[in-house]
Amino acid sequence: MSTRTSPAPVQVPGAPVVPAAAPGAGRAVGRLALRQVRRSGLATLLVALALTATVAASFDALVADPATLTGLLAVAQNPAVRTLFGEPVALETAGGFTVWRSGTPVAVLVGAWAALATARTTRGQEEAGRWNLLLAGPVRLRTAVGRHLLAVAAVVTATGAAVAAALLLAGTPAAGAAVHGAGIAALGLFSAAVAALAAQVLGTRSAATGAAVAALGAGLLTRSVADGVPGWQGLRWASPFGLLELSRPYAQDRVLPVLLLLAAAAALAAVALVLAGRRDVGSGLLARPAHRRARTALLGSVEGFAVRRALRPLAGWSTGIGAYYLLIGTTAVALTEFLTRDAAVSDLAGQAGFAALDSVRGFAATVFSLLPVPVGVFAAVRIAALVSAEPDRRLALLAAGPVGRVRLLGTEAAVSAAGLLALLTVAGFATWAGVAASGGGLTLPEALRGTWSTAPVALLCLGAAVLAAGWLPSATALVGSLPAVGGFLLQVLADSTGAPAWVREVSPFAHLALVPLEPAGTAAALVMTLVAVLLAVVGAAGYRRRDLLC
Repeated sequence: MSTRTSPAPVQVPGAPVVPAAAPGAGRAVGRLALRQVRRSGLATLLVALALTATVAASFDALVADPATLTGLLAVAQNPAVRTLFGEPVALETAGGFTVWRSGTPVAVLVGAWAALATARTTRGQEEAGRWNLLLAGPVRLRTAVGRHLLAVAAVVTATGAAVAAALLLAGTPAAGAAVHGAGIAALGLFSAAVAALAAQVLGTRSAATGAAVAALGAGLLTRSVADGVPGWQGLRWASPFGLLELSRPYAQDRVLPVLLLLAAAAALAAVALVLAGRRDVGSGLLARPAHRRARTALLGSVEGFAVRRALRPLAGWSTGIGAYYLLIGTTAVALTEFLTRDAAVSDLAGQAGFAALDSVRGFAATVFSLLPVPVGVFAAVRIAALVSAEPDRRLALLAAGPVGRVRLLGTEAAVSAAGLLALLTVAGFATWAGVAASGGGLTLPEALRGTWSTAPVALLCLGAAVLAAGWLPSATALVGSLPAVGGFLLQVLADSTGAPAWVREVSPFAHLALVPLEPAGTAAALVMTLVAVLLAVVGAAGYRRRDLLC
């Protein structure tokens, strides 16, 4: 089907007259686009808002002890810490501290959501055939892409405004809050524009998503290198995260980097819309070969097909997690040597919440405790991918055959569990390689024990996702991510606000030991694993009882 202008149709006598355009068709598509992103967009906004507000609220407790603030200022100047958190700016203020500690995580969250949502609602809908009837009418492909891009833009703009509002309510200066909020929104717009462009060039949703996420990861890695390697600061101008950092909220409050990021987003979006008007529906500018040898590997069984479906996403997640933890490993020695050389700074760092960072094992254990967040999200997304195949009619014929529904779900869960263990192993190998390359003393068995000890939290995400697949399929990814993302935020909130101990204990992260610095908590790991299995069993029962989505 082509979206280019065709000759005027010949009117057949007695046939009904079809209008050339339907009033408000574009607005209707826009409303549909907002409906498709409202739930995940609202969840993203709330997480960004909560994280910003939580970190801002913790600043008062930090400055109550001058020694703690002094230790934080000393540690923040270390190149290894700058690689992880970015350049520290105005740390002695609540706004500067909040931007330094939460700015990058919020920017990654918003950027990743914008890329995934754009690819899903444009190329994903087109690939599934849902736009065929829509585009056979008065709505052009360029209009459909533009309206969906505007819906994502509305969400990221609202998220930036929410972040700015949280900073204002915390009592920070309005100028810094506005610059940071605008920067977060600009980065989300840039990420959405990159995904929209990839969706026009590449012919599948998975390829467009992979290209957009890879571009986002490359930008984050460029910013990390620019901050951690002396003399390479100029690279920040080539990275969206670097431009966000160069805005320097609560110090200079620079508007130019934010404007450059907005200009880049507008240019990419304009190119994407132009390309949308120059291609056929269902195809990308980079056309796939018309004839190729049949790829039948792993198609002989349900189990083999589940493995085949997981291989490409697993490769992408492994690349991202491996690159990040390789970078973490290369900075471990520099940071620990910095703290070891100066006992006073080491004591101050401990008071600032960096007590375990005075050894390579302690540093590795600290960063390993963050690993369940991406790995748990991976597991939740894999189960959500199975659920999304139902309304696309890709499971109807299979489910009508002699294949049990529980077998389908159980196979997907087993493959996802194997995938999350593979990601933990990749992180362990990458950290060990980075530490070994920089002359550190972390052994490979220690690194693997540290990453594998976090598996129970990721398995909780898998169990929660299976539970949602059976009883609340529309929120599979959200519910599945809750133990990791929600648990991490709950722990940060409890630590920052001095909440009662039982509040902190609700988070599964509170029961993770700092392995390899200390022995693993076997009892806690066993309990979390059993809870994950129980959630999966209940979810499988619901999945067996309910109808396929349509």
